[in-house]
Amino acid sequence: MLNIEQARIEKEVALVDIADYLGIKAQTVRDKINGTYPFKFDEAVKIQQKFFPEYDLKYLFSPAASPA
Repeated sequence: MLNIEQARIEKEVALVDIADYLGIKAQTVRDKINGTYPFKFDEAVKIQQKFFPEYDLKYLFSPAASPA
């Protein structure tokens, strides 16, 4: 899972909002966050700029640290 999931939850951004903005299905966004498929670079930039401008792009799309 990517760090974007925690940021998404904290900011209360719905998967469907990201999906609608990118023009893809919410399940596809979920699959990409879970690592089933990668985000395209342009998708990552669009998401960061629109929904998470306060976060670093590299941080958002890096794997989340596993709880110890």
